Amino acid sequence: MTQLSSTASTCAAQWKMGLIKVFGVIYLAAVCAAQDDEDVTAIPDVPTNKAQPMSTVIPTVYEPPVPTLQLQSTWLDVFPSEKVVFNCKINGSSDWTFTWFRDDQEVQDSDPNVSLPADKSVLKITAATQTYSGQYSCLGHHKTKSVASAPSLPLRLTVYAKKPKPTLSRSLNFDEVFPGESVTFTCGVSVSSGWEYLWYHNGAAIPAPNGNTYTIASIDRPKSGQYHCKAKRGKDPFHTEESEKKTLQVSDPPKPSARLVSPWTDVFENETVEFRCEVDNSDWKFSWYRNNQLLQENDVLSLFDEEPSLNVTSITQAYQGGYACKVQLQSRKVSSGLSNTVNITVYENVPKPTLSKSPAFNPMYVGETVNFTCNVDVSSGWEYRWYKDGRFLRDTNKTISIHLDSTSKGKYSCVGTRSETTSTHMSEKIQQDVLEIPVPSLKQQTPWLDVFPTKSVKLSCGMDGSSDWRYSWSKDGKSVQADNIVSFDSNGATLSISSASAAHAGQYNCKGYLKDRSVSRSSISGLTLTVYDKIPSVTVTRDPDYQLMFSGESVSFSCHINVSSGWKYLWYRDDNFLNSGNTYTIKPIETTDQGSYKCIAKRGEDDFSTSKDIRLEVQKIPVPSLKQQTPWLDVFPTESVKLSCGMDGSSDWRYSWSKDGKSVQADNIVSFDSDGTTLSISSASASHSGGYSCSGKLKSRSVVSSSSSALTLGVYEAKPRVILTQSPSHNVMHTGDSILFNCHINASSGWEYLWYKDDSLLTESGENYSISSALTRNTGSYKCQTKRGRHTVFHSDQSQVVRLDIQERPKAAIILLTGWSEVFSTDSLVLKCGVQESQDTWNYTWFKEDQAINLPPSEKHTVTPQNDSEQSQYTCRGFRTGRPSYSKTSDQFKTKNLLLKRRVLLSISGCIFFGIIAVFLGCIVLRVIRKPAVDEYKPEEADLFLSMSQLKDRDDAPCPLVEYITDAALNSPPKEGNENGTVCSETTPLPISSQEDQAVTAESHDATENNGGLVSFQQ
Repeated sequence: MTQLSSTASTCAAQWKMGLIKVFGVIYLAAVCAAQDDEDVTAIPDVPTNKAQPMSTVIPTVYEPPVPTLQLQSTWLDVFPSEKVVFNCKINGSSDWTFTWFRDDQEVQDSDPNVSLPADKSVLKITAATQTYSGQYSCLGHHKTKSVASAPSLPLRLTVYAKKPKPTLSRSLNFDEVFPGESVTFTCGVSVSSGWEYLWYHNGAAIPAPNGNTYTIASIDRPKSGQYHCKAKRGKDPFHTEESEKKTLQVSDPPKPSARLVSPWTDVFENETVEFRCEVDNSDWKFSWYRNNQLLQENDVLSLFDEEPSLNVTSITQAYQGGYACKVQLQSRKVSSGLSNTVNITVYENVPKPTLSKSPAFNPMYVGETVNFTCNVDVSSGWEYRWYKDGRFLRDTNKTISIHLDSTSKGKYSCVGTRSETTSTHMSEKIQQDVLEIPVPSLKQQTPWLDVFPTKSVKLSCGMDGSSDWRYSWSKDGKSVQADNIVSFDSNGATLSISSASAAHAGQYNCKGYLKDRSVSRSSISGLTLTVYDKIPSVTVTRDPDYQLMFSGESVSFSCHINVSSGWKYLWYRDDNFLNSGNTYTIKPIETTDQGSYKCIAKRGEDDFSTSKDIRLEVQKIPVPSLKQQTPWLDVFPTESVKLSCGMDGSSDWRYSWSKDGKSVQADNIVSFDSDGTTLSISSASASHSGGYSCSGKLKSRSVVSSSSSALTLGVYEAKPRVILTQSPSHNVMHTGDSILFNCHINASSGWEYLWYKDDSLLTESGENYSISSALTRNTGSYKCQTKRGRHTVFHSDQSQVVRLDIQERPKAAIILLTGWSEVFSTDSLVLKCGVQESQDTWNYTWFKEDQAINLPPSEKHTVTPQNDSEQSQYTCRGFRTGRPSYSKTSDQFKTKNLLLKRRVLLSISGCIFFGIIAVFLGCIVLRVIRKPAVDEYKPEEADLFLSMSQLKDRDDAPCPLVEYITDAALNSPPKEGNENGTVCSETTPLPISSQEDQAVTAESHDATENNGGLVSFQQ
């Protein structure tokens, strides 16, 4: 400790130890505190001359310690899953804990691959991925003092991406090795260090030094297989991947095969013999042996170490013997045993060949074949050279076959040869003469080769200048044998058929041949014999062969028999002779030439045949018929038109068209079908108006008809006008009215009508559209339009719009005028009819049971027991001179003893009413005569009964007639302002409980008359 001030002992305060930070460095210092209870702690960076609250500072300054960072594991370059251990400590003190950093980032102990003890002095890392690579350092923190050390020196950790794979090499790098050779395998890992090596043979571990090499000093067959290695390091060993596998193939040295390349094992002196030693591998060197003695190269023997061949040139009998070979690899000290042995025999002199000939005839004929045979009975492999008249002919094998011709005559000999140095002596010569084979002559002895049944036929065959020939006959390639009808002369030269039939027909050939020789020759061409089963028919043809001919055309008849010859032809029309010859022509044809034509064919005196009749029909050229295909010849612009032209019963015509004498041609609007049968105008205009006609021409003939009669086409200048009318024509109509619309078009015909309401197409068609009984839904705007045509539809413009307004027809209603007060004074009921919501003046008609009552029209109608004893149903209807002229019929009104019921109800109501009055009067009397109670004990009493005036003044008072006489309170729902749903008055109707007795209040607002009489009931 260094004393900074001599006045430290004069500090009256207590000295304390504390930390001071100066220029970023923390120092331990003694501080004079002003008060005993103040501790000195770390002080922010301040200039030393302004430190407070110190009066005197005697600092003892220490440098922060530097931790020692050590690698406890072996390597700083590791692989995935290898473990790394770092140790951090501060020498001389164990009072420290540590913080670890990787690349200045704090290492978190929450990482599953990081392990730290309590003081964090040891960092264990399982290197999972390359993210754990980096600079590792540590920093100490004092356990009791707020003192931090300086950071340690860093250590760099490298984590490779994947396991290494060793490289395996082999010293003896051949595809196969041989027993006794030595091989060394080398295994190496190119990254990191500290590796131990493991060796495997066919997947099984083998004992070997831990080094990176494995040597097999002497290879044998069990050492064959696959070798590989891998490396490990560490206590918990980390293993690399396996290396690639190296295959060691151990094989026995091959056994060579000696082969004779030259053709023969028995040879003549001065010939060349060549051997070849064959082995699978090309790296071997070769040596040769004769009779187990090693051969050395000399003038006769040619040896090549690099080549597997042995040549023995100009061989002599001294080199006769058995030859073998051996192979060796001198660089690897590997050799094979001897090969198989090839034995060679050497002759001293060459032989002379023997020549023979087959067949032995001489002379021979062209076309025959002669075989010469040359034979050498010594050794083998001979080829033969042939000579004729001393000149070389060709080389063949031992037999030469010669197909004789005129140049084959001469003397034949041969020589045997093999190789370029060996030939035999010339053989003896044999003479061969050659003659031409004569051609047989085939002739017919009878006039015709096409004959009729029972006729005789003779054919002859002969060779000029020779009588040694024999003859055979064939028909259609099959041999002809003699029988009862067919016969031959002694040598077969003549064939005779005594009575021909169809079985004898065919092509006959003859062939001449020499007996016991294969010499023969057929006739060059055969003779075809045709035998008919009867006299042939005559074929008559006509050109052209039309069923119908027209005036001005020409026709030619031909008569023909397609068999035999010598025929004469005669022509007839309708059995009248015309001319002779095989053709008969008529040009030009007239209608007078019509008739049946035939010809007769004759040959000789006996043979003749008559043809069938051919009918010739001749007509004048017809005139085509012109028709309209569309319904109208008066059309409007853009309408389509179709006209057709045709000849009745024939489709062989093609048609041309004209308008007003000028030809009509196709364009964008005018078109024709394939034969011109139909003329189509897709969109007519005024230019298409005129008279149309057509003419026909036969498709395959030069026949043209005259023009047809004309059809005149008219085209209007504008579309037609459509007018819509309504009957009656009122704009406003009433329900039940009958309305008729008529659509009229001013031109042409064939129209179909389209009706629209509010622009929607209606289903009605026809020129009239009627509404038999109008409804309010018939209100709307009406119009019509016309169209015509099927494939191409023409529409007119739409008519004007007619607006129709349908209003509801007013309805009549019946009101009962007889009131309650008149029930006891009359037996009649007065009914009144009125039209609802109408201020107009009406007359009325009354109906009883839907039958009109024969009375003058009246607003009222009186029903009495005399005229309505059965209480009928009544209706009424209003009528007038204005519109609407009548109203709807009223609803039905049924009396059903209404008067009697009213009287009964009114009597009961009166009794009940007077009974209630009596009760009220009794109560008043009791109240008057009863002694009143003391006021203080007297409870407040409510009036149990109300007077009639009170009842009238109250809105919620019940009607006694309704509540007590009827069941209306039970059946009717409550109404607003009345608990029981009934308000009592003189005009209150009495509801009837039973269904058949119920009455309905009339629809009219005039509910009462005569001072509030009874209201009627309807049913």
